[in-house]
Amino acid sequence: MAEKRQPGNPERIPWHPAFAQAMRMELEQYEDLLEFHDEYRLTSEPLEIDMLIIKKAPELTIDKNIARIFKNVNLVEYKSPEDYVSVYDFYKTLGYACLYAAFNRHDVREMTVTIVETRHPKELFKYIREDEGCAVEEESPGIYRITGHWLLIQVIESKKLSPDENLWLKGLNRELNTETAGSILEVSRKKNGPEIAAYLYAVLLANAKTIQEVLKMYKTGEITLDEVLEEAGLTKKWEERGEARGEKTAWGKVLTLLKQGYTVDELERMTPSGISSSGQLAMKN
Repeated sequence: MAEKRQPGNPERIPWHPAFAQAMRMELEQYEDLLEFHDEYRLTSEPLEIDMLIIKKAPELTIDKNIARIFKNVNLVEYKSPEDYVSVYDFYKTLGYACLYAAFNRHDVREMTVTIVETRHPKELFKYIREDEGCAVEEESPGIYRITGHWLLIQVIESKKLSPDENLWLKGLNRELNTETAGSILEVSRKKNGPEIAAYLYAVLLANAKTIQEVLKMYKTGEITLDEVLEEAGLTKKWEERGEARGEKTAWGKVLTLLKQGYTVDELERMTPSGISSSGQLAMKN
């Protein structure tokens, strides 16, 4: 039987793989001109930056709000919606840049650091202004450039980004509205499934109630979530999850049941073996 998650102890959501896919989708126009390295190991020891983006041609100019700052080598550090960037995280990220420059004999002046988090980093900006003596300027909604520092740095407050320009990064939170969630599902149908599986998995898991509302809005079949799940490989993921527990459970029916009107609370009390081929739900006592 599936264990009901305890209040205050939600299922761990794999935000970082979703972030890696979101960054690729944001910059897909330049995918042939950039190299993406996820969880790039900076030394022989287990010390990794969330993403390293390298321009294949140094003279390349990127006309995308989140990447206009980019130089030859660009380090990106990501904090999930449950986390935030502390002053010590800031130190650590600058250390990553120094380590990369030292071990790869790269000019630090040809490097940038991007820090992405969901919430507004009020305390970090206060430290940067008062203790580091640098300026923090919001160049566009949610994108802050730090000037006066020895390294070129930007901080992205993803929750504040425009869904029109940054749908994928905007979607990495637990508070999606129906409009943004609907856009993500609709645009996802045009993507190659495996490339967005981690992203969709995190977004759907974090926003189940909103997804349920979106599905009710699209009862006419204008958008088919079943197709999105199938193409992204999520149906198979849930089925394998059930088989790993010794259950021949159709885990792929979970979101179909949401579409049929079951509530998230009901699904959390679900008995996996109680989902029949007809989609009926058996509940735990």
